[in-house]
Amino acid sequence: MKKARVSGLSRRDMLCAASCSFAAILTGVGRASASEIIRLGDAEDVFARQQMSGTFAAYDAGADRLIVLNPGRAETRFVPASTFKIPNSLIALEVGAVKDADEVFRYDGKPRRVAAWQKDMTLREAVTASNVPVFQEIARRVGLDAYRDWLAKLDYGNREAGDVVDRFWLEGPLAISAIEQARFIARLADGALPMSARPQAIVREIIRIEEKDGRTLFAKTGWDGKIGWWAGWVERGDRKTAFALNMDMTRIEDAPKRISLGKELLANLGAY
Repeated sequence: MKKARVSGLSRRDMLCAASCSFAAILTGVGRASASEIIRLGDAEDVFARQQMSGTFAAYDAGADRLIVLNPGRAETRFVPASTFKIPNSLIALEVGAVKDADEVFRYDGKPRRVAAWQKDMTLREAVTASNVPVFQEIARRVGLDAYRDWLAKLDYGNREAGDVVDRFWLEGPLAISAIEQARFIARLADGALPMSARPQAIVREIIRIEEKDGRTLFAKTGWDGKIGWWAGWVERGDRKTAFALNMDMTRIEDAPKRISLGKELLANLGAY
């Protein structure tokens, strides 16, 4: 396998690239185009080692460098499931459907499939708990016309909201690829989405997960019963590495693997 093209990388990145046997693809394909695209080789396929199928895309906007594992799947669109809580929160805050991160959504007393959802929650808590009924209420407040408008403005996946306002990110037609997720997340990380600064700042704060060794992790999981997602970014000083992982996942018992495998890949890149 050819060694990666490493011009413009730090010494640490060059060592990582060499040890991980990256291969460089100098021209992009379709949505994947970037000034430099690096394909992770078989040795880095953490999914295969677990006898699973999945993909990973990482995007460094500052260097316009895209790193992908399993490129064909990385360009394949899937339903975003609860990773859509990121743009959903942004849109709701932008249009005034939700006033701030601490607005309380009242529990209606009906049984929920997740016991943790059976209580009042703020927007902040609903994102962390992936409370689907709260975001369905938010969706009904926002309305299909606003979603169609903002999905286009944000260039989010296939931009399709369909005709059912509170299900389109759970069952389709909305779909997005790992590469598209990483690029969208990169713009949020930089506060560069085509909307007001306030909702972007609020959502960045809500999805801040943890900090260690001078690095801060922002992320959100998702699952539609078939595909598991983990998407976010890592900040280290001025450097931001956005990422998106998806994998075949039919058992809830496999949910922790989204994060453990994602962190392993980020560690291999020297990002986290």
